[in-house]
Amino acid sequence: MKFSKNRKTIRTILIAVSFIIVTAILWNTYDFFKKFKDEERIKMEIISAAQKDMAIKPLNSIDVSLPLKILNSNNNIPLIITNEKGEITSVKNLDSIKEKDSLYLAKQLAIMKKNNKPIPLNYTVDGINIGQNLYYKDSDLLIKLKYYPLALLLILVLFGSVIYLVFKSSKVAEQNKLWAGMAKETAHQIGTPLSSLLGWVEILRMDNVEESTITEIEKDINRLNTIADRFSKIGSIPKLEKINLVEETKKSFDYLKSRSSKQINFNFNTDNSEIAVKANKQLFSWVIENIIKNAIDAMQGKGKLDLEIKSSDINTKILITDSGKGIPKTHYKKIFETGFTTKKRGWGLGLSLAKRIIEDYHNGKIYVKKSTLNKGTCIAISLKRT
Repeated sequence: MKFSKNRKTIRTILIAVSFIIVTAILWNTYDFFKKFKDEERIKMEIISAAQKDMAIKPLNSIDVSLPLKILNSNNNIPLIITNEKGEITSVKNLDSIKEKDSLYLAKQLAIMKKNNKPIPLNYTVDGINIGQNLYYKDSDLLIKLKYYPLALLLILVLFGSVIYLVFKSSKVAEQNKLWAGMAKETAHQIGTPLSSLLGWVEILRMDNVEESTITEIEKDINRLNTIADRFSKIGSIPKLEKINLVEETKKSFDYLKSRSSKQINFNFNTDNSEIAVKANKQLFSWVIENIIKNAIDAMQGKGKLDLEIKSSDINTKILITDSGKGIPKTHYKKIFETGFTTKKRGWGLGLSLAKRIIEDYHNGKIYVKKSTLNKGTCIAISLKRT
């Protein structure tokens, strides 16, 4: 308990530290982005001043060398200059082919107007006042820097998801190992009293106890032996063999029918007396029993239980229908999760084991076909025919 609490505290501290580090990185990136954007603005203001000098001074003047050098230094920030009527008079650092297209230029101008405030170019030449505007958009480097935090967050989310999935899978593997160990130990513990019970049965025969009573006791002993065998197989890959699905299903059905409330009406229907599938007898019968027991619990010992087997050339379906309390649609998948139960007493293992046996070991499918609250549920099992 103390170890679990310490681990939880360490995990909380690590999450808090990670959050602080990520926040610091994102803030520094944002701060750098703002400074870089301000620097680009200053650069464009210098370029606008150089553009004004070039317009005022004659081209053969010695004084234009510096403005010309400043203008030529801009090779990464796209810009457009418009006159007082809003007409485009000059462009730079745009697509050299597309810039001949007026629609392309209009689109680029619209982008620039959204990106940054224009820089006015007001000057006088030969007594004539000229009013121009310099528009520009962020450089490629600034655009990349703008989306860098989003990329960083995406990477962190992906990294966190991977860590979570690894942690979850390792936790599930650890739980599976624990359950497998407990199951094998249970099978081992059951073995000892079973041997003794077989001896007591022989003593009862010697005492001339009624044979029908001894037969029923033997059935229960064989049942316990089957249960022990099932538990011993948990955690290992079961051996599959060709079986008559109808016969094996009927055995489990009849066993539970004879030991259940007489107020439950049991019905067994099949369209074929012999259907061959590859399965493990012990584990398959376990699944059938688990579903039937759940159905009996849902009906609280009174109602109707139908088991129907339908077959095609490829698949066989087993439909187990009860007249119990039903399952909400939101729980159709949850009932097969380990630990999920609606019972006051229960581990929530029966249906999760059934799902694992059918889907992982028998390459089949188990699911809730339909369910209506206070009317009943139909669980379907689908297996491939051999």
